[in-house]
Amino acid sequence: MAKIHELSENLTNQIAAGEVIERPASVVKELVENAIDAQASRIRVEVQHSGLKQISVQDNGSGIAPDQVDLAFMRHATSKIQDEHDLFNIATLGFRGEALASIAAVAHVEILTSTDGQTATRAAFAGGVKKFQEDAGSAKGTKITVGDIFYNTPARLKYLKSPKTELLKIVDIVNRIALGHPEISLTLASDGKVLLRTPGNGNLKQDVANIYGRKVAEKMLTVENEDPDFTLYGLVSEANLTRSSRNFISILLNGRYIKNYQLSSALLDGYGNKLGGKYPIAVLAIEADPLLVDVNVHPTKEEVRLSKEKELSRLITSAVTEALMDEDEASPLFQLTPFKDKTQLDQLEFNLKPNVVDTRRRDDFQLEVSQVAEPEGKTDITNKKETESKETKETAEKKENKQEEKEEKTSAPEYVDLNQVREDDQYVLTKSWGQHVKEQTALPPFAGGEEAASPVTSKADQLLRQHLPALRLLGQMGGYLLAEHGGDLYLLDQVAARRRLEYDQILASLEKDENYQQGLLEPLVFDFSVYDYQKLKDQLPLLRQLGLEMEDFGQNTLLMHSYPTWLKGEVTVQVRELLDQLLSSRENDGKSLLKLVAAKAAESNVSRRVNLTGAEAADLLLRLQTASDPYRDASGQVAVVRLSQNDLSKLFKKGK
Repeated sequence: MAKIHELSENLTNQIAAGEVIERPASVVKELVENAIDAQASRIRVEVQHSGLKQISVQDNGSGIAPDQVDLAFMRHATSKIQDEHDLFNIATLGFRGEALASIAAVAHVEILTSTDGQTATRAAFAGGVKKFQEDAGSAKGTKITVGDIFYNTPARLKYLKSPKTELLKIVDIVNRIALGHPEISLTLASDGKVLLRTPGNGNLKQDVANIYGRKVAEKMLTVENEDPDFTLYGLVSEANLTRSSRNFISILLNGRYIKNYQLSSALLDGYGNKLGGKYPIAVLAIEADPLLVDVNVHPTKEEVRLSKEKELSRLITSAVTEALMDEDEASPLFQLTPFKDKTQLDQLEFNLKPNVVDTRRRDDFQLEVSQVAEPEGKTDITNKKETESKETKETAEKKENKQEEKEEKTSAPEYVDLNQVREDDQYVLTKSWGQHVKEQTALPPFAGGEEAASPVTSKADQLLRQHLPALRLLGQMGGYLLAEHGGDLYLLDQVAARRRLEYDQILASLEKDENYQQGLLEPLVFDFSVYDYQKLKDQLPLLRQLGLEMEDFGQNTLLMHSYPTWLKGEVTVQVRELLDQLLSSRENDGKSLLKLVAAKAAESNVSRRVNLTGAEAADLLLRLQTASDPYRDASGQVAVVRLSQNDLSKLFKKGK
């Protein structure tokens, strides 16, 4: 049996660091939260090489006394709680006493702190061990510099992402903290370049403008609500300002950014069905009695437990709904809505009048020749219908005779004789079986002589390779096309079919880099958050391949000089949706991104059903034969349904 022993202090510190310090962004989060708890009004964060080389956090808070520096870097040492009763009344962001000890266990840390702005203390720690402490001079506050993170735990480095990704993680967490504390001036700089600066004047909308852009801030609505337990304040975007992911929703509880699915869903419920499957931009600041919140359920304190979560959810939903209603009432179009019901009643009364419009089909109605694809010359439609009618009657009589013979032979065994040739397609053996066997044996390698230089193909394989056979149009109804081939019935959703063709066309132009572009007399300006701006700067070559000529204009802004002609509708909205799709995509390779963009563009360009003429419908059927997948659009929605004669017989329960 292995001998039990106590772990060393250094090892326990490294284990604790594994729970709290996951990446450079975790260091930034813990240090900035400590600065906020120290009543700082200005905080500056500087990182080098995405924090992998160095992280520096400086504040003007209360500082640490010289005799308290050693305690600050000890595990479970804190000034924020005194006894077990304080665990249920936590009003600070940090309280576990693990941050500085965990950071010092896996990095080189230097601290410069002053409580009066005259005398200061400088100390250094590495691997959990104190290196030195000396007197120094500094302004009031604390500056902590962290370098060579994970230098003594190299296995942790392999779990980090690229420097760009790690920088974006830092930007995201600083953005969340800034939105939760608009009264604090926050500055974030990377390799000497300022990425974010907030004024710290308590204006939340101004912070939103600094983070997400001025145009976004102009479309934000104020939400306010309260009950005896909670006070809610924040900003939510208008229903027409959306994003493709939840990343733009920030919920802050007592100044702490938290992740809570139920509260996010309550926010979305406030919009009803106005979002169309997308997500708003929102910042919700919630003030609650600390007794109702348990923040000690996760080391990083991002997950909390609420005592009255359902009541808070209802409060959020009602607040968002009221804000959107106030916006609707402010719109001039809202004044027209009281007349909507009367208009609908008038229309309904008109529709109910007899003989207003005679919608009956004429007796001599027949499809135009151009609406029907006739493979074998022009045939008189009326004569053809009569011939088909006669054949149908004869077939019905034959089936009745066969059914009577079958009923007479009730004692016959119920099995299938494979040596018997059958007329229908319900059995494997058919009249053409022998011919198919001959064709297969005539092909290499069965024929001998030549080697199989190309894959064996039969007529059936060739038909599958064409994907869709030549269809004969029967008609259209409610946006659906009815067609026929070989006695099989085909039902086509024209929207999904058109989307497939549009997708193939756009993707082909993207892959061949043959985008026809529409130039702009004046470039369009697009503002982004720091997070999105940093991601898009690296994607400018890909944007050019998509046909978007954009350039970096600085200050989290891109200028667009031209756009591809396959973008339909309002250009600004379409480009914004395309960029959001690009930002929210998890695909890394360029080809997957091109397919994603082509699918999104096809969905936007073909969004409604139209009445096709006979020639247009026939042309649609013809083009579908060469589509990459005519049976579905790029999103997987069914475009073509085939019903064979056997399927129709089963549908109408024939032969039973």
